[in-house]
Amino acid sequence: MLSINDIKKPIAADIDVFEERFKASMQSSVPLLDRITHYIVKRKGKQIRPMFVFFSAGICGNISDATHRGAALVELLHTASLVHDDVVDNSYQRRGFFSINALWKNKIAVLVGDFLLSKGLLLSVEHNDFALLKIVSEAVRQMSEGELLQIEKVRRMDIGEEVYYEVIRQKTASLIASCCACGASSAGADAGTVEKMRLFGEKVGIAFQIKDDMFDFGTDDVGKPVGIDIKEKKVTLPLIYALNNCDSAEKKKMINLVKNHNDDPEKIAAIVAFVNQRGGLQYAESQMKKYQDEAFSILHTFPDNDSRRGLEQLVRFTTERKK
Repeated sequence: MLSINDIKKPIAADIDVFEERFKASMQSSVPLLDRITHYIVKRKGKQIRPMFVFFSAGICGNISDATHRGAALVELLHTASLVHDDVVDNSYQRRGFFSINALWKNKIAVLVGDFLLSKGLLLSVEHNDFALLKIVSEAVRQMSEGELLQIEKVRRMDIGEEVYYEVIRQKTASLIASCCACGASSAGADAGTVEKMRLFGEKVGIAFQIKDDMFDFGTDDVGKPVGIDIKEKKVTLPLIYALNNCDSAEKKKMINLVKNHNDDPEKIAAIVAFVNQRGGLQYAESQMKKYQDEAFSILHTFPDNDSRRGLEQLVRFTTERKK
């Protein structure tokens, strides 16, 4: 599989410009904010979401200044959501580094997330990018609703496949969908094409999240079950399938184990083993592949060019990764 640096080569210059503009978009007159945003920028991820924006613009026309603003808007929103998520989840690490709430406490983390979101909104309003603002605002709404839906269902352990797909469509897929729609819109695509790219991104996002959920039922570097979602009592597709394919007594036993594992490594290992024995991972893999294929079917309606090939490679990178 190609590395992320190989995939981004056709848009490397645009990514470099984006990173400079993204940094500038986070500037503030408050020294504390500048320290925190500098910390965030230094620990940036792979820039996968801006890549979706740029390649989507390239497949629909040309990359423009509006494309750069769309990429910055999406990345500001994404960064704000991660800062807020760490507060919601009481998480003190992000990509192997301390989270904002771990270093500066929850109150400051919430305000930093609000600041980043407001910078994105202002960036759009100041340049009259109302179409992009509408696309991304819709993603913010869906992400919030998806998070609340998951919290409600997890509390009651009331989640089937239909609810699971609705949660990940809103929580994860809506953001990748907004990346692709923003890219298309910034290139001047018509409403039908923007919607087609949005749907492509949604299917990629669902496949991405299914793949992510599968990692929870593997092992870490020293062979221990990962079980992070299990520890948080999140019910994901591999577990849902396993619970739906066992007798009622075993189902009741496993639900009680998920509810009351108390972070006991042996109980978590038992849940992971149950999911593997009942074919949960194989089923999730088949569903991930289904959504990936549906995404490719949409993508292949566009003419073949560097951007289409870039998107195809990016989809494979996000859905076929090993960790």
